[in-house]
Amino acid sequence: MPLRSHDEAALVLGPYDRFAKLLRQALDVELSTHSGNLRLKGIEDDIHEARRRIDHLLGKSRKGRELGVREIEKILLDGQSKSAREASQEAVLAMRSGAKRPVARFRIRPVEPRNENQRRYLDVIEKRPLVFGNGVAGTGKTYLAVSAAVHMLRSGEVRRLVITRPVVEAGEHLGFLPGDLQAKLNPYMRPIYDALHDLIEHDDLVRLEEAGVIEVAPLAYMRGRTLSNAFVILDEAQNTTIGQMKMFLTRMGEGSRMVVTGDPSQNDLPPNTRSGLLDAVQRLRGFEGVGFVEFNANDVVRHPLVAQIVRAYQAPSRVKEDAAE
Repeated sequence: MPLRSHDEAALVLGPYDRFAKLLRQALDVELSTHSGNLRLKGIEDDIHEARRRIDHLLGKSRKGRELGVREIEKILLDGQSKSAREASQEAVLAMRSGAKRPVARFRIRPVEPRNENQRRYLDVIEKRPLVFGNGVAGTGKTYLAVSAAVHMLRSGEVRRLVITRPVVEAGEHLGFLPGDLQAKLNPYMRPIYDALHDLIEHDDLVRLEEAGVIEVAPLAYMRGRTLSNAFVILDEAQNTTIGQMKMFLTRMGEGSRMVVTGDPSQNDLPPNTRSGLLDAVQRLRGFEGVGFVEFNANDVVRHPLVAQIVRAYQAPSRVKEDAAE
């Protein structure tokens, strides 16, 4: 079954194959992608029904309609027998809201800001629905954002935590990498998981992920979604294009908060491509409800050498001068 883009594959499969698993529970049809095609494995009648539902989903998307999670689930569950529909709806409820009970119970590691700028960052996150945390590596931008999100999740201020990154190294074309989705994502999402594992006990984190309460996914998987009652973090935002940044920011739904973190000095975009982070900061500065916190070498909380290294790279380079001598 041909797909027009990787975005369509992401739409059909869902983050961490969420929608593929739902369709498998509903129809016993396995979905996979290869070389731009969607493969369906199962009994012929079930495959035919799965294709019908996927065609319906793609048809709406190709007409420019933005589809929320609930609408996608409704399309994929359409046309089932009552018993099958009820069984699948139980799975949907488990993913959507079944973890609302443990959200208030999971244990987290307390985190204290280590300098004045970190303290201000957490204060701005608490007060503003959209916050940009920009600056050099090692200043705790991402870790503190994840910490704030986890605390709001446990307190019930938000119902979900969504963390995303642009996967520039692979061009976000994960379908062309070997291995299943989890294996493909791990190298790119490892820093996020390091923070989560440091804040939440392993068993609790696994349970919250399985219930869909905590989601870590590449930026491409955000397209076409509305993220309501969620704390959403975009990490490594300097590697987004202007179009990707616009797409991300417009995912914000009712009751949601967003934190965008990045280091403009570590841009991995192709030459002559303007960073969506720099563009957004320029466009949105001064907007009510949008906060900005800038970090510099004085805020580095890693090894003391890191701050010196950052300053060395910020200073005018002497490499060419030394070579000339």
